[in-house]
Amino acid sequence: MSHFLDRLTHFKLPQETYSGRHGVATNEDRTWEDAYRNRWAHDKIVRSTHGVNCTGSCSWKIYVKGGIVTWETQQTDYPRTRWDMPNHEPRGCARGASYSWYLYSANRVKYPMVRGRLLERWRAALKVAKTPVDAWALIADDESARRDYQQVRGLGGFVRSSWDEVNQLIASANVYTIKKHGADRIIGFSPIPAMSMVSYAAGSRYLSLIGGVCMSFYDWYCDLPPSSPQIWGEQTDVAESADWYNSSFIIAWGSNIPQTRTPDAHFFTEARYKGTKTVAVTPDYSEVAKLSDLWLHPKQGTDAALAMAMGHVILKEFYFKDGVQGRSAYFDDYARRYTDLPLLVMLKEHQLADGSTTLVPDRYLRASDFSGQFGQDNNPEWKTLAFDTSGNPVLPNGSIGFRWGEQLDEGELAKWNLESKDARQGQDVKLKLSVVEDGAQPHEIAEVAFPYFGGVETPNFPANAAQGEINRAKVPTVRLDLVGQGGESRSALVATVFDLQVAQYGIDRGFGSGAIDYDDNVPYTPAWQESITGVPRDQVITVARQFADNADKTHGKSMVIIGAAMNHWYHADMNYRGVINMLMMCGCIGQSGGGWAHYVGQEKLRPQTGWAPLAFALDWIRPSRQMNSTSFFYAHTDQWRYEKLGVEEVLSPLADKAAFGGSMIDYNVRAERMGWLPSAPQLKTHPMQVVKDASAAGLDAKDYVARALKDGSLQMSCEDPDAPQNWPRNMFVWRSNILGSSGKGHEYFLKHLLGTSNGVQGKDLGADEAKPTEVKWHAKAPEGKLDLLVTLDFRMSTTCLYSDIVLPTASWYEKNDLNTSDMHPFIHPLSAAVDPVWQARSDWDIYKGFAQAFSEVCVGHLGVEKEVVLTPLMHDTPAELAQPFGVQDWKKGECALIPGKTAPQVTVVERDYPNTFKRFTALGPLMNKLGNGGKGIAWKTDLEVTQLGQLNGVTLEEGVTQGMPRIVTDIDACEVILQLAPETNGHVAVKAWEAQSKATGRDHVHLAIHREDEKIRYRDIQAQPRKIISSPTWSGIESETVSYNAGYTNVHECIPWRTLTGRQQFYQDHPWMIAFGEGFSSYRPPVDLKTTGGLSIKSNGNAEIQLNFITPHQKWGIHSTYSDNLHMLTLNRGGTVIWLSEEDATKVGIVDNDWIELFNTNGAIVGRAVVSQRVKPGMTMMYHSQEKIINTPGSEITGARGGIHNSVTRIVLKPTHMIGGYAQLSYGFNYYGTIGTNRDEFVVVRKMNKVDWLEEPAGAPASGAGH
Repeated sequence: MSHFLDRLTHFKLPQETYSGRHGVATNEDRTWEDAYRNRWAHDKIVRSTHGVNCTGSCSWKIYVKGGIVTWETQQTDYPRTRWDMPNHEPRGCARGASYSWYLYSANRVKYPMVRGRLLERWRAALKVAKTPVDAWALIADDESARRDYQQVRGLGGFVRSSWDEVNQLIASANVYTIKKHGADRIIGFSPIPAMSMVSYAAGSRYLSLIGGVCMSFYDWYCDLPPSSPQIWGEQTDVAESADWYNSSFIIAWGSNIPQTRTPDAHFFTEARYKGTKTVAVTPDYSEVAKLSDLWLHPKQGTDAALAMAMGHVILKEFYFKDGVQGRSAYFDDYARRYTDLPLLVMLKEHQLADGSTTLVPDRYLRASDFSGQFGQDNNPEWKTLAFDTSGNPVLPNGSIGFRWGEQLDEGELAKWNLESKDARQGQDVKLKLSVVEDGAQPHEIAEVAFPYFGGVETPNFPANAAQGEINRAKVPTVRLDLVGQGGESRSALVATVFDLQVAQYGIDRGFGSGAIDYDDNVPYTPAWQESITGVPRDQVITVARQFADNADKTHGKSMVIIGAAMNHWYHADMNYRGVINMLMMCGCIGQSGGGWAHYVGQEKLRPQTGWAPLAFALDWIRPSRQMNSTSFFYAHTDQWRYEKLGVEEVLSPLADKAAFGGSMIDYNVRAERMGWLPSAPQLKTHPMQVVKDASAAGLDAKDYVARALKDGSLQMSCEDPDAPQNWPRNMFVWRSNILGSSGKGHEYFLKHLLGTSNGVQGKDLGADEAKPTEVKWHAKAPEGKLDLLVTLDFRMSTTCLYSDIVLPTASWYEKNDLNTSDMHPFIHPLSAAVDPVWQARSDWDIYKGFAQAFSEVCVGHLGVEKEVVLTPLMHDTPAELAQPFGVQDWKKGECALIPGKTAPQVTVVERDYPNTFKRFTALGPLMNKLGNGGKGIAWKTDLEVTQLGQLNGVTLEEGVTQGMPRIVTDIDACEVILQLAPETNGHVAVKAWEAQSKATGRDHVHLAIHREDEKIRYRDIQAQPRKIISSPTWSGIESETVSYNAGYTNVHECIPWRTLTGRQQFYQDHPWMIAFGEGFSSYRPPVDLKTTGGLSIKSNGNAEIQLNFITPHQKWGIHSTYSDNLHMLTLNRGGTVIWLSEEDATKVGIVDNDWIELFNTNGAIVGRAVVSQRVKPGMTMMYHSQEKIINTPGSEITGARGGIHNSVTRIVLKPTHMIGGYAQLSYGFNYYGTIGTNRDEFVVVRKMNKVDWLEEPAGAPASGAGH
């Protein structure tokens, strides 16, 4: 009543004025304010972040009230930058600010769930079987039972279970699979450990202990740019976003910074306020185009042509202006010291199809090519040469031959460094860029042929056929007296990489070749590119000139921020190498404010060497099994059976086509058996049986495997991926939505791997088309290879819907973990602000539960067992020096089968299966015995192990782990990583730099000695983000005077790049690189995948158009996360949308918001049309990872619900990404290997007639439904 009276008398209450009646004081009830106070009241604030692979790695305040997370806001307590730099905050975005919605949403996975048909059979089998393992055997060995639950994958039917029940089921399936088929038939997929390191390590540690296979992700996602390993021997290392501010010219090339790097975009804007010029290069009018000073919009997929033309301008104006008199002194010095441009390449004669001969570039000149091996006894085949300014051959320091096997005398320093010295006597030397410069030496001008692909006719992409198939250019050469591999005398012409590269770019040096001017239609002039890209030549000239001029004046402060879009084309490496060539020419790499900035997923796992032993159980067993996912899924989803792209279509016109026959999977098989790529499964024979057979034969396992593979009694699984013995059987997915996000060839996954309803529209190669020669062909492809698919997630994703078991994992506000990014130098925690809701558990606790159940159910089936493990010839190990000259295949009788040289490494590993749980929860003895390391350097860790025991406590229980440091909780696991990593433990950092100093012969310890006493603990980073410590496993430094920039230590500390030459390489001399036309960078048009022809799909009466299918990163989600979040759905159109140009839409009668369908031989997609002027005609854009579980009707073509973006894609392999055992071109997990490209794809687009929401109950489909 009093509130009612207050309202009635509100205007009659006494008032007191002040300040000359400008203010008034009232006396009234203010209890209404309590509603506001209560709304924003909270009990505590906890620091956490989002493990979502967005690269933001933003620190957030998580507000908790009454044990419930109520909301989140951005933290603002990052350590400050130096005085002349903007600070890091604010960091965050609308997507992150909506995450707390998930915790209590209807989409939250609340309980362990099992597919009903499977659970019914499991419970029935338990009643009749002696053990749980025998119960699983009754299901797995019964084909009708397997198909019963496989064919309803994706159709619902889950029932609630319990943790005890699912742990027993999963462990039994794993034990049975190991016992019958082998541990390498158990695989696990989880991406990007940097976003939640312990959560990743939980699954990978479990898999590694039992012998399962950890699948790669960086290459599979197509985030891995192969150009980075090719040029630098580095997976990816880039500048932090704060370094953008130090740049004075930035090109944002295919990177939509405001949309995909939202927390970092302020640095881009702040750099503009400082005066930095910004240029956007994107085919569509995107947010970054609006933010930049100039927008170049080449036709999608033609970026390499644009980059090559810019390189032409840079060379002409900054290397050959007024002859060489106007050359940039800075560029000249940088090129001589830090690139391969001065190094010598041999030329060889090549016979063309018409019978004529020409010279072509061959391989680098090596010390072994000289009589007496140029005075080198150790690895002369791997030491490259150059001319000094007097024209004498010299042996520069730093090539990879100096990295391995050098026997140094007492007091002698290593020569694996970039000091400008001749390695023989150690005298200073200046290398010659061109044989006609620095005082010309006797030389002859020769015509050299380079492959040219600009004239290749590709549907929907313009060609410039002015040059034919061969680009001929005049090159200055020198003849040298050499020796052959057999010791015989011979002579050969050599040229510097510089002279060859300049000739290929079409620079006229007065030798009788090259472009007259920029308007000459000669590769790679601005005029030449205009007909391919559509970019006016004047814009190309201006941007290239300004970019280089800025780099010249600032000594390298020109930067290219480059995005994943550039890397998703089949010839991704040509796009990137064209851009990186510009940066190397301008001396930008390794200079603060300059270089490349490749941002994709959250790949920067900063404390990597501390994390790896935990993640791959290297404290107990070495080596672990790892597999490159692209090759694996290509084989085991049977996408190879549908391959229409011929090897001959991507070969160089200068290649010997007779020597390069077969299909794409044939090259992958050759790569696996030569040890270039890993295998999974590895051998057709059970890996435990191989050890027993070797023992029975009285042979060492390595010798037995070599003999058996050679005589054919032992076969590699890759040669017959469709044989049941070689199928993957159990698969774990965690921290991933592979079927709703990254699964290229989605419908093939459903058909062949899962055996359920699918939308595949095309037919395989069948009886009439050419088959692979290295792989056995089965008339009928298998459908349903996996016995069991287990997914851990906090939300019901597409992958969950197709799984057999779905387990509720803790959200990012309910577990303890670590998070780092390449965008900033800090390490962040994920913190348990509240306990996991319902029956959710952290990933660490879930896999710990699996390990415990495994140890229990394996008794009587598995004990202490030995098995054979195959590993490839790894990068950053001596094995990368395998075959220096040519490619020899042991299976073809071209060489002996030598494990670790011409074939995979062979190791016998002992596994103590009953003690899997104990091993999972304790740090094993190998950290004391063997120590730790990474990227080719190693150090001891016994002190750190002792300290971990003091910090975490030691295991008291008797057994194999007694006295060892405990890793029972997720925080224990965090402390293991932080203690062992040089990035978070200053004492370890000093030891690591000491090891690096020994390798290079130079002192680098000064980079970390001032932080030797620092140790970052988990609770330290909960209090405030901590800046990491400089480590030799990365190429930049953490400093108060220099922002992190990749290549900084290479340039400023003279540490070689981990390449054949030790330098940044314009040239790639591996025989396969040359045969496929990629010795030098060039423009290669998108390939024709032939997926829109020969379709037997009836017209629906509406007009159709073929468009290039592009899948950029979206604004309303991070991959598939947030795409089902109500807040984000409310901000956008609330379902699947597909963008079209106004011009294309008009042609086929589509208007904005129409329901349309996209289809090809791979499958079909349904969505609403967004018709926009910002889209270039000829392409359609579907922002990736829009899941079909959100507001998606049925497809007119498949009869199933509308598909996802990957329903119309299929993996296509590239042979050059399979190369191994050759310096930087060697395998490393997520470092090098085949990548999952998808941008070359085309689709047919048409308007739908009928929108069917498929609301009727669905019956079980027949096998292969969807045809």
